[in-house]
Amino acid sequence: MKIHYALAAATIVGFGLGAIAIDRLHAQAKPPVYVVIDISDITDAEGFKAVGQRSNAAGAAVFKEQGGRYIARTQNITALDGTPPKRMIIIAFDSVDKAQAWNNSPAQKEVNAIRGKTTKSRSFIVEGM
Repeated sequence: MKIHYALAAATIVGFGLGAIAIDRLHAQAKPPVYVVIDISDITDAEGFKAVGQRSNAAGAAVFKEQGGRYIARTQNITALDGTPPKRMIIIAFDSVDKAQAWNNSPAQKEVNAIRGKTTKSRSFIVEGM
């Protein structure tokens, strides 16, 4: 009978230690960071075509080195409140450093310059959960 108690106690302790280990592993996981680009108006449609009509693959090539990935790249936006932007781009990165490295890369600086001249837009980094 004592062996059954010992086995039961060992099982309970094992589950407890496993639960603590899993909880600590989840706590160590870093949340993703998102770059959000909100294009409220396209002021020069012809000039914007250089970046606005690129394929998803061509657009993704700019942030591939930093491990970025598209979450959304669309002009199909339904407003729940207020005026929706003309286009919305959301890119996920593993860290703020990687997002900033992408934004400071020569290729992205070129895209940002075109976007700055041809649109009314803003871009920012949002830390996820």
